[in-house]
Amino acid sequence: MTTPSTTTRQHTVVDSPYGALTLVATGGVLSGLYMTGQRHRPPEETFGEPDGRPFAETVRQLDAYFAGELAEFDLPLHLQGTAFQREVWNGLRRIPYGATRSYGELAAELGRPQASRAVGLANGRNPVGIIVPCHRVIGASGSLTGYGGGLERKRRLLAFERGTDGGTPALF
Repeated sequence: MTTPSTTTRQHTVVDSPYGALTLVATGGVLSGLYMTGQRHRPPEETFGEPDGRPFAETVRQLDAYFAGELAEFDLPLHLQGTAFQREVWNGLRRIPYGATRSYGELAAELGRPQASRAVGLANGRNPVGIIVPCHRVIGASGSLTGYGGGLERKRRLLAFERGTDGGTPALF
């Protein structure tokens, strides 16, 4: 039995209350979740062959999340980035459902209190939005600041998690 190459890439597109989501796997492990119109979205030709097989559990957990039945994802991830970016992305996964952190608070939690700007840059390069919840990071004043999927999506995701959106999020 051979194991898949870690460079073998596949993708599929699934519907969500926030519009179409493109899921990408590298070596059969989730390595990307991209929204339409997302900043820093890689070119389509890098997503690999269309194939939904590697994504059954991801889709199941996303469906449960959007139904309000799942607060924390439990999926293997193949995150490609610098050591610092991966450290930030791991920190994002520790922000509880429905909670927020400022860039400065996250930097302090990572033991790098002077690195809030670098944390913001790494946050913006998160390749697996929603599952690695970069939408939970806000400005020091509590304001909504940059989000690769757009500020309206960020607002809606936060309201959804807090139960203040009036129900299911609107389609984009």
